Amino acid sequence: MISYEDFKKVEIKIGKIISAEKIPDTDKLLLLKVDFGTATLIVSDTAQITAETPLPNEEKKEGRDVRQIISGIAPHFPDPSSLVGIKCAFVTNLAPRIIRGYESYGMILAVGGGEFPFSLLKADESVKEGSAVK
Repeated sequence: MISYEDFKKVEIKIGKIISAEKIPDTDKLLLLKVDFGTATLIVSDTAQITAETPLPNEEKKEGRDVRQIISGIAPHFPDPSSLVGIKCAFVTNLAPRIIRGYESYGMILAVGGGEFPFSLLKADESVKEGSAVK
């Protein structure tokens, strides 16, 4: 079991999938671009991240928090474009991870799979991108 204090560290937000494509030479992986709404971003020469304090070669500016997320959900979505426009729950404070050469900045939340029905944890269209799941 984890403590409530540990659970509170997990940041879950609603994001809107703006593009989805199969990663070549894989059976399960999709590359998702997900919009988490307006945010204060730290921008450097090499990356755009959401953070509090910029380093000397970075600057703060307002913009859309759009992230690349790699997910193993391709078997459930033979047509990845069917995901575009869907609002789902994502863990947004995971450390970035390289998966098959692609950097991933979060994790989509789903239930089921295997012998159980699979479903993404979707939000109503009226829920704003970036809304925190509580």
